[in-house]
Amino acid sequence: MKIQFMTICSAALIFGACTSKLAPVADNAVKPSVVTEQVPNDTDDPAIWVNPNDSTQVMVIGTDKHEKTGGLYAFDMDGKIINKVTPLDRPNNVDIAYGMNVGGKIQDIAVLTERGTNMIRVFSLPDLKPLDNGGIPVFEGETERSPMGIALYTQKDSTGNKIFAVVGRKTAGPDNYLFQYELFEDAGQVKGKKVRAFGKFQGGKEIEAIVVDNELGYIYYSDEGFGIHKYYADPSKGNEELALFGQKDFKSDHEGIALYKSSDSTGYIVISNQQNNSFNIYPREGAQGKPHQHDRVAEVPVSAIECDGADALSLPIGTKFSKGMLVAMSNGRVFHYYDWQIFQDSISKK
Repeated sequence: MKIQFMTICSAALIFGACTSKLAPVADNAVKPSVVTEQVPNDTDDPAIWVNPNDSTQVMVIGTDKHEKTGGLYAFDMDGKIINKVTPLDRPNNVDIAYGMNVGGKIQDIAVLTERGTNMIRVFSLPDLKPLDNGGIPVFEGETERSPMGIALYTQKDSTGNKIFAVVGRKTAGPDNYLFQYELFEDAGQVKGKKVRAFGKFQGGKEIEAIVVDNELGYIYYSDEGFGIHKYYADPSKGNEELALFGQKDFKSDHEGIALYKSSDSTGYIVISNQQNNSFNIYPREGAQGKPHQHDRVAEVPVSAIECDGADALSLPIGTKFSKGMLVAMSNGRVFHYYDWQIFQDSISKK
């Protein structure tokens, strides 16, 4: 069965960095099928891994964002913690890529930003063993570093998978906010080289949530408080901004982004309307004859509070998630697993 995965909403703040007044959960909010065990400090961003050789094996990984004592946690489908990497120094967002050749072994990887060290970290899946010799420095030579958002782009060619990390930071100027790094193997370790700087930034807040559509070749990222930007994922296609959308659909912050892939070319872009405790949903393929026009098709209230990171999967998972699921960070040091069928029903009613 072909694996479809997606990434990205990111950073809920339960110890003092959120908005000062939380919106109440709506009476008609979608309830999660599973709530994970709590992490010690502050959940931020999840990603979903599916075993390419056995699609019944699914694992959710998520960051616990805290200085010095943060970590990367792995959860089973019942929300139980089954593995962890600790300590990490303020890990922020995480994403997953499949099929990287590392030391002669085809390896799935999880890559996260570690703000406290100005690095990205690379771990094997599913065992979460380090593959990066302590980390890959990012934004070297820049006045502002502090990596936050990350999404992975996989480019397939005759030699195998070429994997890129698209990395955002806490703050920067109005242009070239994002750096793109090609990940490569050297003597059994993963390293990175910068291949591109791009991306507009309004400057009001920050850019944290990023997602890559591998099949269609696009990058989307949340410019908090402003809108969603769209660019090509392939560095050779240039730095033209393809779309800016969702500017009037959010209460305040545009946050975590996930892709729900109905097929290789259709599905939904799902974005956390953070201060409204809801998700805005847009057509992945755009409007008829206008692939870069993304108009909202639904807004779905959820029980997750101040969701900062999310991921989605269209693969059926047991009886709880027959159409796949959405995983969302929530205040309370947890992640929520939602049945996608409920979201699909909301879209169909529109």
